[in-house]
Amino acid sequence: MAAKVLVVDDEPYISDLLVAALKFEGFEVATAVDGAGALSSVNTDYYDIILLDVMLPDTTGIELCRKFRAMDIVAPVLFLTARDTTEDKLIGFDAGGDDYVTKPFNLDELVARMKALLRRSGIDDSSFESDRLTFGDLILDVRTHEVFRNGVAIDLTATEFSLLETLMTAPKKVFTKPELLDDVWGIDFEGDPAIVETYISYLRKKVDIFEPAMIHTIRGVGYSLRLPR
Repeated sequence: MAAKVLVVDDEPYISDLLVAALKFEGFEVATAVDGAGALSSVNTDYYDIILLDVMLPDTTGIELCRKFRAMDIVAPVLFLTARDTTEDKLIGFDAGGDDYVTKPFNLDELVARMKALLRRSGIDDSSFESDRLTFGDLILDVRTHEVFRNGVAIDLTATEFSLLETLMTAPKKVFTKPELLDDVWGIDFEGDPAIVETYISYLRKKVDIFEPAMIHTIRGVGYSLRLPR
């Protein structure tokens, strides 16, 4: 199961950036834009970790963290703040926070700190990826039916998703049209076999908008997911 993270930040740019980056890393992400929304979220769902902006429209992250701890919410809290003095950090730690990241932050450092906090709380970060297929910068989440390439979400139909999933189960393997028909459309499919070519074309227009192209035609054989040597 993916670790669940609650992002509490009222800046749309930062919130959207975090959602995209954390989903790319395999986290399940929920958001709140203020203290009231965050309290509602933690009252109705469980989170493995909370990213908490210090400055919110209706409260401070410090006060909100104190409320979380008073509610016996034990999820690690990582503060996002533009203030990084020792005094500010001590106040945050005294309120029950676990770590600080200063804005503007590096996403790689943020994710590394999150995983460190999760490991300390007994969660193995390697388990986050059990429902994901990864090849290069292409990620497919089997459980959530989400696809990302180069950190960008790709919107696929159910059939396109199934076709890409089949290709990603064995990168570099060449799948014949009959194999893809059986795996994606089922052995009872009675339509035109050319549908495979059509959907490969659809996938290329969505997945291969980035370089290098991954979906390749092996003439006279079939199709394969691979990277150039």
